[in-house]
Amino acid sequence: MGTHRGYAEKERVHSHHGRLFADAGLCQSRGNGQHFRCVPLQRANAVCRQQADPASRGSRRAQIAAPHQVTDEGREYYEKCRAVAEKFIEAEEHISSVSATPKGTLHVASSVAFGKSQLIVALPEFLALYPELSVSLEMTDRQIDLEEENFDVAVNFAEQLSNPNVIARNIMKNERILCASPSFLERFGTPTSFEDLNNFNCLRTSNATDRNVWQAEFDGKKQTVHATGNFEGNSADAVYIAAQAGLGIARLSTYLISAKIASGDLVRLLPKYQQDYTAVAVTFAERRNLAPKIRVFVEFLVSRFSSNR
Repeated sequence: MGTHRGYAEKERVHSHHGRLFADAGLCQSRGNGQHFRCVPLQRANAVCRQQADPASRGSRRAQIAAPHQVTDEGREYYEKCRAVAEKFIEAEEHISSVSATPKGTLHVASSVAFGKSQLIVALPEFLALYPELSVSLEMTDRQIDLEEENFDVAVNFAEQLSNPNVIARNIMKNERILCASPSFLERFGTPTSFEDLNNFNCLRTSNATDRNVWQAEFDGKKQTVHATGNFEGNSADAVYIAAQAGLGIARLSTYLISAKIASGDLVRLLPKYQQDYTAVAVTFAERRNLAPKIRVFVEFLVSRFSSNR
């Protein structure tokens, strides 16, 4: 049988100042047996010392190959050296990510209603803090795959999260409440109980049908109404506009309608019925060292909406 040579393992680790190379050795197959060609322990020590010396970093690749049988001690020594190198690089990358200036384009996905009412109005302050950043914003109420669609972050309701490989930080506590326009109430009257909603035109969402199941608690009893009506929209923003136009009763987030209720453009209904709270969260892909532009944006949102948590 001919001689076949292949790498059993080769790992290259980059550092900020130079390169550290870890070569587990060459695996050689001859006949019916396998032998490993690996550096002697004394030479491995010398290479490690050379790579640890700042004066020698960035020099040519250290070649670790000699015709010696690998020993258990050598294999253990190599594994320990590799683990140390990985920890060193991890620490160095962390420091670099913390100290680096945020720059480039931040790709953000946001629910339509939150993006229009909260996020866009916060961007002037954020971009003034980080002038080397720009923001590309897509507003959508569909489910977002951060990694597949190359978004840096997404802002949506925590209840929508289904991917275990993303990290979420809550930025706002939110309650959905019932409301309608004064013109609608003048024409059709005002519901007097949660069950009474079955007798009114209720505005639905078409892209999240579970939100058409309205639940509330009163006197320790939970009540449920399945919203029915002659209008549905594919975003909370569409339902919000429909409610203002007098089409029916809507169940919407407080961050979206609080100002309109305060001005009298919308009227809150059945306030004694306690509705469920849900959090608005910013999500980003799980990474060992977060890009500076993502890190500062997440921290900005957490700080910006801290009074609402």
